[in-house]
Amino acid sequence: MAELQRTIQWIKDANYEAKIVIAGNHDVTLDPEFYAEHGSCFHKKLENSAKCIDILKREKYEKYTILFLNHESAVVKLTRPEGPRTVFKIFGSPFSRFSGRWAFRYDTAEEGEHLWSQVPSDADIIVTHTPPFGYCDRHHQDDEKGNTSSGCKQLLNTLRNIRPILSICGHVHESRGYERIQWDGASSAVSLAKEPLPPINSKKQSLIDLTGKKQPSIRNLAGVGAIKGSGDAQLIQKSRQETCIINAAILAKSWPHVGGKQFNRPIVVDVNLPVCDENDEAMK
Repeated sequence: MAELQRTIQWIKDANYEAKIVIAGNHDVTLDPEFYAEHGSCFHKKLENSAKCIDILKREKYEKYTILFLNHESAVVKLTRPEGPRTVFKIFGSPFSRFSGRWAFRYDTAEEGEHLWSQVPSDADIIVTHTPPFGYCDRHHQDDEKGNTSSGCKQLLNTLRNIRPILSICGHVHESRGYERIQWDGASSAVSLAKEPLPPINSKKQSLIDLTGKKQPSIRNLAGVGAIKGSGDAQLIQKSRQETCIINAAILAKSWPHVGGKQFNRPIVVDVNLPVCDENDEAMK
């Protein structure tokens, strides 16, 4: 509880208009069913899981102080005069497919299909703990097997169908970075850009520029459903040609952290968002 409260205060103090939070496999107290069964493996004195979740949820009512998404979506409206004055739909989920005793785990492809079929078709941004299969999901191993992909194929299928502007993940620490994907037809994807970000010890900003200043801007018509209220999934998907997949892992190494823990710098994404008129119904 004390660690969670310190983390929440740190996020609240950050000067951003909207702060979206999801859990992950190490956030055991935020997965009540898992914690009820396995909590004693992590804590000598068990926490109150419901109270932990309530701390996060009640922040939602303070104008996006913290928006906690537990496998659900929300429409975010940015209204600061000096900001982009935009609105977009975001979906966030803590689930990952893996083996082991950790929170928010699913085991089978069928469970994955069920989970990711719940992502709304007009989501502009999708934030998941797990990466999609084949993108930003490589575990680095020093054996004859080489690097292995550990992302979710069912999530990749969902991204292919929805084509969000951004797909943001973590979980696989060694695969921090990004890849721009152009969706080619109904069943394939073509990688457009996969550039390294500054290394751990660099003081340079880890910036992904999707505005067209340094490379062609991402080809999407953002927020068709969320802004105009059309609800036309086919129109939204036809307007979207690309997704930028980002693994934003802060911790640079996986357990057992040989040589000590190392940390990545935060990733900043510069992306064009549609500017809304003051009379736009979505901004009211």
